[in-house]
Amino acid sequence: MRRRPLLAAAAAAAAGALSGVRPLRAQGRPPAGAEGPTVFAAASLTDALRALAEQWRAQGHPAPRLSFAASSALARQIEQGAPADLFASADEPWMDYVQQRGLIVEASRSSPLANALVLIAPADRPVPAITLDRTTDLAAVLGANGRLATGDPAHVPVGRYAEAALTWMGQWPALAPRLARADNVRAALLLVERGEAPLGIVYATDAAASRGVRVVASFPAGSHPPVTYPFALTRRAAENPAARGFLAFLTGPEAAATYRRLGFTWRAP
Repeated sequence: MRRRPLLAAAAAAAAGALSGVRPLRAQGRPPAGAEGPTVFAAASLTDALRALAEQWRAQGHPAPRLSFAASSALARQIEQGAPADLFASADEPWMDYVQQRGLIVEASRSSPLANALVLIAPADRPVPAITLDRTTDLAAVLGANGRLATGDPAHVPVGRYAEAALTWMGQWPALAPRLARADNVRAALLLVERGEAPLGIVYATDAAASRGVRVVASFPAGSHPPVTYPFALTRRAAENPAARGFLAFLTGPEAAATYRRLGFTWRAP
């Protein structure tokens, strides 16, 4: 089977596009001509931030504009001058990347969320639950021709976490050539949903959001760096009250229930 077109199709279907939120009957109306902030966020935050953006708009604020993709792609777009007001990354290194270049307001940075790394299979495939440790032979579970879907470890956070976990297991040399390297975690999820990959490594929240996959194992927390989500205000929005207000909402206690409902761990005090 030719894999490259399938990967491209999955990436295109799951790549984040700049979008607003669906219309709501708001409790109040924003001032005429008011614009909401533009948020660049990791693909794995799609469901959470869309829900929270709707809550924010329902309170009478201008609708935020949301763009979802791999954290690496978004960080580089910000570096190239893309008009983002907020950045939410799926790992600390890509937030470090923009911070080191003076592109965020450092005092605004916080990491209120955590996630877990899981192994998934198509919901209709008879893959038994397994335990992941240093004796597990994932190559055998994949079968002779199976591929393991995850983000590209060269630049996608979930792929970096996957590489760390597989290295901890002693499986990286055997499995690196068999990766189906997706452009973001939602593209990797789609490959497993469609049955184009028998197994995938994604975040627990993405697996929970899909009816087309099931979790067959969870990676031990110590097998990879903690999966945390830093949020920050970009330098261009340093004096933007709408951006500051939405960031405070996204990282504050009012948002915690939404994150928890979708499977994230809330880390903020």
